[in-house]
Amino acid sequence: MGFEGRKKGKYTGAERFVERMREIQEEVKAVLEKAQADMKKYADRKRSDVEEYKVGDLVMLSTKDLKYQMVGRRTEKLTERFVGPYKIKKIVLPNAVELELPSTVKIHSVVNVSRI
Repeated sequence: MGFEGRKKGKYTGAERFVERMREIQEEVKAVLEKAQADMKKYADRKRSDVEEYKVGDLVMLSTKDLKYQMVGRRTEKLTERFVGPYKIKKIVLPNAVELELPSTVKIHSVVNVSRI
């Protein structure tokens, strides 16, 4: 027909290339797993166990991020560090609770436990 078909033998160059790519892939996978373990170790240093809150518990709310949301308390220097106690109405997530807040506190009633 005027052309030759494919050779029946093995392609050693292609096999070497495939083997080299497998080796590189395994090396990269090992390096990524080590990097992931290192990142987890450093991230876990700052984490702590969350306290278990129950509905009806009384908690104090931090005023650190509530500069102007607290009506009648404009002087930041003289403002208390914590206000309350406020009653927990509902546990929304393991790290978020809904509080019974008075009308003078102009924030959403669901707050993160880091603000308690």
